[in-house]
Amino acid sequence: MVTYWNKVTYWNNEGRFTDRAARNDLVPQAYDPQWLGRIMDLQTTVTGFPNVTPLDGLDHAWKWSLVPILNFAGALTSDGRRLLQINQRGRHDEEFARAVLSFAREHESELLAEGRFLTAVGGFGASGYTFDSVAAVVPEVHGHHKVQNPDLTPLTYVVFPGYACEFSGHETLPEAEAEARYHKMLPTAEIDRGPVPFLKMRFDNPRTGGGSTNPGRALTYPEVLLNELPELENTPEAFVEYENHQGGVWRVDWADGAWRVTGGADRRDMGLDEVRRFVEESLL
Repeated sequence: MVTYWNKVTYWNNEGRFTDRAARNDLVPQAYDPQWLGRIMDLQTTVTGFPNVTPLDGLDHAWKWSLVPILNFAGALTSDGRRLLQINQRGRHDEEFARAVLSFAREHESELLAEGRFLTAVGGFGASGYTFDSVAAVVPEVHGHHKVQNPDLTPLTYVVFPGYACEFSGHETLPEAEAEARYHKMLPTAEIDRGPVPFLKMRFDNPRTGGGSTNPGRALTYPEVLLNELPELENTPEAFVEYENHQGGVWRVDWADGAWRVTGGADRRDMGLDEVRRFVEESLL
């Protein structure tokens, strides 16, 4: 028995998952991509997609499109038991998709490491793009194919180009799920995007009445942090505390007529423009 998409999932002898309430003849098994891979012929499944054609320049790889603005490509892992899939929304670049999939296959042992939900590997580069990493999300996070081809979902790992500053390497499942990094914060299917730095923050400002409701630092966007900085002026009781992708933590407050930035044993007084630049640079 395993918990999957917040429901109890069982496997029958054909490898199909379903709710136990719907079937009484199922035998619970631990989630095992290799076990399911022996049942499902991935190549046959993928080549049966509508509008699918081979992806030139990469073995055991294909491309397909459901509507003009949504394009997909996928490549089998080296053992042929899992699918690495990249999605592109809007502008489509087949050569770039091939570069991402090729890099992902070369680094699949790192990207598909057990116990990780959102994993990134640096060292990626492609002409005309500023991405420096490729990331992968596990089936429990992305949920692709679960409507039309649910057997394929647990074998699919969605990969996408990204930036090193977007990943802490310690994302928990709630942080990697729909309401946070993958489905909400990172436009993973847009290949013209810039970085969305990983950022956790908490703050309190008695003057404005604004503040965090969570017990600790929570994921947010850099714009939220930057917008709170000028609100600290002339309010000694107010503060902003934030954490970057490397685990560095800083606190910004107002003291003696200046913005004070404290990180570890380091403490500096700054003007507003200077503290803005410091924060932006610390997130990259």
